[in-house]
Amino acid sequence: QVQLVESGGGLVQAGGSLRLSCAASGLTFGSYAMGWFRQAPGKEREFVASISWSGGSTYYANSVKGRFTISRDNAKNTVYLQMNSLKPEDTAVYYCAAARDANTRYWDEYDYWGQGTQVTVSS
Repeated sequence: QVQLVESGGGLVQAGGSLRLSCAASGLTFGSYAMGWFRQAPGKEREFVASISWSGGSTYYANSVKGRFTISRDNAKNTVYLQMNSLKPEDTAVYYCAAARDANTRYWDEYDYWGQGTQVTVSS
């Protein structure tokens, strides 16, 4: 079955950096767009970033543009989210997801989801 396993979350001070990874198995990774979403307590899930199957096209939420970078390594079936200049408002559970049909910012267009990894940014 399809598995997406996130790692790399943790506690960091404001201004610091983290790199999230999402390892995929059970699917033809190079055929899927990949996305990162996040959900803070009491808030709705929100789009963070996405990348096309080839890596040639990326989208970012305005709130993370210029600070976060999404990338992928199709040989390793892994997608990454480099997060720099972290802010307390970036605190959330971060989820990776796979979309078969399109590189999209809309969560309901994703087919598979990971279990999430907690990112906590202290002020």
